[in-house]
Amino acid sequence: MGLPGDDGRLPVIYVRGFAGTGSAINNVVNDPFYGFSQGSVHVRADSNGRAKFHQFESPLLRLVTDHKYEVPVHGDQWAFLNGADARTVNPASVWIHRFYDDAADTFAKHPENFSFEEAARDLFDLIKLVLEKTGASKVFLVAHSMGGLICRALLQRVIPETLAGEDGQIDPAAGTKYVARVFTYATPHGGIRFSVGFGLLERIRDATGFQGADIFGPDRMYEYLTPPALRKVRTRDAFMGTEMPEDGFPVDEFFCLVGSNPEDYDVASGLSSKAVGARSDGLVQIENAAVRGAPLAVVHRSHSGRYGIVNSEEGYQNLQRFLFGDLKIEVELVGFTVGKAAPPDVEFQLDVGLAIRGLPVLVHEQSAAHFCPVQIERWKEGNPIDSPVPLLTTFLSSKAPRPRVAGREVPRLRHALRLRLMSIREKDGHFFFDDHLEQTEDWQDTLLVDIEPPAAGRPLPRAWAAWNGANPLALRDWNPQDKDLLKDIDNTPKRWAGRIDVPEVAQELLGSNAGIRLTVTPRALTPPIPGQRAEA
Repeated sequence: MGLPGDDGRLPVIYVRGFAGTGSAINNVVNDPFYGFSQGSVHVRADSNGRAKFHQFESPLLRLVTDHKYEVPVHGDQWAFLNGADARTVNPASVWIHRFYDDAADTFAKHPENFSFEEAARDLFDLIKLVLEKTGASKVFLVAHSMGGLICRALLQRVIPETLAGEDGQIDPAAGTKYVARVFTYATPHGGIRFSVGFGLLERIRDATGFQGADIFGPDRMYEYLTPPALRKVRTRDAFMGTEMPEDGFPVDEFFCLVGSNPEDYDVASGLSSKAVGARSDGLVQIENAAVRGAPLAVVHRSHSGRYGIVNSEEGYQNLQRFLFGDLKIEVELVGFTVGKAAPPDVEFQLDVGLAIRGLPVLVHEQSAAHFCPVQIERWKEGNPIDSPVPLLTTFLSSKAPRPRVAGREVPRLRHALRLRLMSIREKDGHFFFDDHLEQTEDWQDTLLVDIEPPAAGRPLPRAWAAWNGANPLALRDWNPQDKDLLKDIDNTPKRWAGRIDVPEVAQELLGSNAGIRLTVTPRALTPPIPGQRAEA
């Protein structure tokens, strides 16, 4: 008999973001689900950025309808859990970490001040309670903005310190005994910085602790992310917020969803997005929104609001694929020698977009128009760029329902990877447009990929790929042929890799050996070793 959660549906605990003080906290507390039940009807889906109608129910409701999760409330989730017998609660359940309740003045005349560290400690208490009552082996943590930092404080300091041995020895990876995977929406992993003020605004914030926002500065981040027992080795000078300890929680199980739409973040009448800058979601700069080495996706959503990242189809699609996906897909550029014949002052940028059949949105999008293209290192004499360039990582579930086309369920998972290479002259930080053709690419094409998940007697997937530029039919009518079947070029057990060359017409520009490599790795949840989880 299997353990609760063995079907991959572990308990989900949602940790919301920063609310500030006073009435803002009261508004958060008024919501039974702290924003996780908020949906949307707006999406910017065309080339002109105009709003389109798309009814997204909310991540909470979609977990219920798509994955049959339950949301036990019974007037008070915490009281319900405390009153339940051990192993009697459905592990496929959603729980809200209501860490702001004690700071709301709607429940008490003299509310407690919000404590970041206390919120992280209380999260550990909630996790232990959920595991006891559900019998699940571990939990999924899903967090927005500051909530992701609370999760990191839990994993990097609270759990390791709580489980430290009598000799004070700390296991930086102790959090893996309780947490299976972490998904963060728009979390300022590298803190919050401003593109104006030359650092003055950050210094004022961190010195005064204005509305508690100093938690987004490097000094406070170092405090709550680094156990004192390890500070002789992990010093403040060497601290980088976007890096997690190599011997800690595995970054492969930590996903970062990054927003690239500052225009629609209207907090403080848009002043926030202006202060943070164009390369952001309106509050968190793109380069600070991901942990180094962790899988990520970039979507054109803002930090919150009508076009917010949590209440979005793009966010949910990445969420469900990461939590429940049993196939990891990595896409890389290989053999590119771009710029070999170009003048030394020419820079190359690549727009990347990933579409999945049946979805109305892109699940990953990096573009110059959104100030986040992939920077392509140009070829230099004596320094050939023959190492792979990671483009993106996504996840698939071989058990998920397939889209229906013409009334029939399709057997394969179809993807379209849109690539668009552009170049521009840059010297001493200035761009020159003498021979530039605006909004015109040097090369563009779309790679069509069909993936057939593993099946009985075939432990690895199969894939077919072709460039749309060579496809004489409408994209939806592409019917892969035997010549499109990719050979497995990786002899590593339990891993599949295939490669497709770039079109012949583009090889002079991109490289005679340039291509795209796809790597598919089966993945599974790692259960704790029996008796491994210590009482805390």
